[in-house]
Amino acid sequence: MSPRKTTSQELTREIILEKARTQFVEKGFQQISMRSIAKQLGCSHGAIYYHFKNKAELFYTIVEDDFSKLNNRLEETIQGSEDDSTKLYNILIRFIEFGLNHQSQYEIMFMVRNTEVDSLSQVAANHSYQMFAQTVQSLSKKKLEIIDVWSAFLALHGFVSHYRGYVDNFDEVKLAAKSHVNFIIKGLNG
Repeated sequence: MSPRKTTSQELTREIILEKARTQFVEKGFQQISMRSIAKQLGCSHGAIYYHFKNKAELFYTIVEDDFSKLNNRLEETIQGSEDDSTKLYNILIRFIEFGLNHQSQYEIMFMVRNTEVDSLSQVAANHSYQMFAQTVQSLSKKKLEIIDVWSAFLALHGFVSHYRGYVDNFDEVKLAAKSHVNFIIKGLNG
């Protein structure tokens, strides 16, 4: 057994978030406690409570962090100098790239379901989806219905879900991802 960390300065929020993220993915929200996270970190559970008031706040912070990273990637794409068609393509491909290069984050963001935290994580998810939907709508060559944008999102999610756990990263399925995104764009612009 490793010695316990004695000061909160040694135990950063980032270290806690990374260890907790792994445990939430591997075991599920219900099976994880602040004590089990502390045990994995080799510290007291009080040291974690110094940074987070409870398990739900810790989980929400992870989800909010991950959605923020995804949103930043989308924002960077929107701010680029490419034409709208290229931006739309890049938005869709970067979503897949994010999902496959950050599989544990993606799983927590889009696949972990628990009534105790759904309402918390839904706020971050809704904000991110609204950003995605508005961007796709504004970059599309034609006026899209809500269901069109939702269908495009589900097609992206389905691609990531299908390959998650079977590939290590986006590069392994890059050609299939490009083909899939082109297919989605044909449907949106059809």
